[in-house]
Amino acid sequence: SIQVRVGLHTGTPLLTDEGYIGEDVHRAARIAAAGHGGQVLVSSSTASLVELELRELGEHRFKDLSAPERVFQTGADDFPPLKTLYQTNLPIPQTPFLGREKELGEVLALLGRDDIRLLTLTGPGGTGKTRLAAQAAGALAERYRDGVWWVPLAPLREPDLVLESAGQALGAKDGLASHIADKRMLLLFDNFEQVVEAAPGLSALLGECPHLELLVTSRERLHLAGEQEYPVPPFVAEEGVGFFMARGRAAKPDFEIDEAVPEICRRLDELPLALELAASRVKALSTEQILSRLEQRLPLLTGGSRDAPERQRTLRATIEWSYDLLSNDEQKLYRRLSVFAGGCTVAAAEAVCDAELDTLLSLVEKSLIRFTDERYWMLETIREYATEQLEQRDDAVAWRLRHAEWCCTLAERDGGMPPYRHLDDGLGSLPDESDNVRAAIAATWADGLNELALRFGPACVRFWMSRGFFSEASSWLERAEPMIESAAPRIGLEALRAAGVIAFWVLADTDHAEELWIRAQALAEDLGENEAITWIERMRAGIAWERGELEGALSLFEQNLSKARASGNRRREAECLHMLGEVLRDLGRFEEGEEMLLSAGAIYRDLGLQGTFAGNLHSLADLALDRGDLAKAEHLYRDVLELYALHSGPHGPRDVAYCLAGLASVFAERGQDEVAASLWGAVCAAEETLAFRMISFERRRYESRLGRVENTASWVAGRRMTIEDAQEFLDAT
Repeated sequence: SIQVRVGLHTGTPLLTDEGYIGEDVHRAARIAAAGHGGQVLVSSSTASLVELELRELGEHRFKDLSAPERVFQTGADDFPPLKTLYQTNLPIPQTPFLGREKELGEVLALLGRDDIRLLTLTGPGGTGKTRLAAQAAGALAERYRDGVWWVPLAPLREPDLVLESAGQALGAKDGLASHIADKRMLLLFDNFEQVVEAAPGLSALLGECPHLELLVTSRERLHLAGEQEYPVPPFVAEEGVGFFMARGRAAKPDFEIDEAVPEICRRLDELPLALELAASRVKALSTEQILSRLEQRLPLLTGGSRDAPERQRTLRATIEWSYDLLSNDEQKLYRRLSVFAGGCTVAAAEAVCDAELDTLLSLVEKSLIRFTDERYWMLETIREYATEQLEQRDDAVAWRLRHAEWCCTLAERDGGMPPYRHLDDGLGSLPDESDNVRAAIAATWADGLNELALRFGPACVRFWMSRGFFSEASSWLERAEPMIESAAPRIGLEALRAAGVIAFWVLADTDHAEELWIRAQALAEDLGENEAITWIERMRAGIAWERGELEGALSLFEQNLSKARASGNRRREAECLHMLGEVLRDLGRFEEGEEMLLSAGAIYRDLGLQGTFAGNLHSLADLALDRGDLAKAEHLYRDVLELYALHSGPHGPRDVAYCLAGLASVFAERGQDEVAASLWGAVCAAEETLAFRMISFERRRYESRLGRVENTASWVAGRRMTIEDAQEFLDAT
């Protein structure tokens, strides 16, 4: 027969669809787990309610590290000692252990391996290293017959006192190694970072005590032979929200999760200490107010519990604790690295911050910066403190200038506008540095570095267009235009060209674009920039086309084509053929227009310009639509969407929206009004959410076929779709 063990506890559980849950349920389970087969254990709260003969077994601590519980046994049978923490000085936490199931399991697995006797949990302040380590140590108490012992090192500054403090914790009278000898024991050294010079003493201790195991928490690893490091990550999103809810309810019992809480957790990097400090504010602030104050995290995150160590009562104090332990060179580099908003490569750190690799790696070891996917980066809460220190101790403007110049040079190299770069040219590492570029642009405006800010527009406009970052493009235009007049001529020329692109293709403001390009042409002529002049002439011909001045546009494009052929520039020749095809199509000269577009497509294909080839194919689809060949138009539009998916190139959501508009027109011509209205609704929504406007001439092409679909049920349903949703809807049609 199988003998069962039983644990009885009286409390108030919470009933859910999954059954009873809550701390009291866990308490009953812990009491039962401490017993042996055939043994019935009763908590003190239950003992006071029953009329049975009970045998008192004394106070016991359980693996959840909660406060001691007086335990009773029914009957007079003798059993082995309860499996509880009877030999430990692990601190009793004031709050339950939440989340970290994955990390706890991994730490327990590492501690359970015979080949690991020294495990170091590393991470920046506030990640919950101590709590995780203590929970793991308590859970494995049965493994160590001579106890689990906690050695707090936070108050120490002298490495020589580390082993002495451990001896005091264990009650050793004849030396620590002699006291431990061959005992099977686990020592938890907490906060080793400020006494890391004492690390060799741990190696010697392990050598003298064959059954001793060590668990260490530290901002950096100890660099000892046989050491196993375990970097403690922040919470994952679900854990962070659950943790915030629990801590929030401790401050305000009726606190409920709302839409702001996940964003609060994300802004705080899912750091347990930061979440705890923020959650303590729910009694005085709404979650929306907390979120709005997190623009600057550190001032809000104060007011930890009075019984917490001083360095854990505010997040600033926690980070400052780590910062003060750095060498001068480490502090300097830590401050300088704060100029990077999106992390950096080692080459970028060397170029901008004069970083030395050894110092950079030391900051990784000390958990103030992290290294993943060949990039060094900081948690935002830690970066904010570094930024404060940079402002207080260094010439912050000078370091931001170095960062901005580096970003601008990279963007000009990998981005840049035609004719010097083409839409099909790759963007290099620019997408990886987008956060840095955004920060650099904001900093240049804020610091009055106007000419540098102007350079960012032409450097980034291809990137903005291809990724659908139209609001960033429009914002740059608004800030840049008043500054262009006073800029150096060459910088002004490029800024005006970029500004015209944004005005025309993002804002659909033809008059404004023409004004900007006229000014750019005058500067280009003064500077003798013939390539730029030719490009601007082609853009101005496009304005004539957009206004419906088709004969004038035809003449201008023909002139441009002659220049392109004379220069031998096949790419420019293809661009002129493409535009001639569009103008001839709009003149109703379909056969000639198709011939031009097919010739342009052949050149694009020969040159391997798949992205531009897809745009040319879109023009052929428009031609088929205008000609009334709906089957061919639909086939071509769908081909274009497939090419956009295969070759992201220069094409972003704007180009996809134009394609969906063409397909909506095809369905409208066939009388499939609901499908047409839904697709057009998605296009209209995309214009609003992405902050761009369709070129008027193109809009008229599609709207003339759609009729009055606005505010119909299908159009409203379409407006709820994203561009991706609309493509899935189309695939199912």
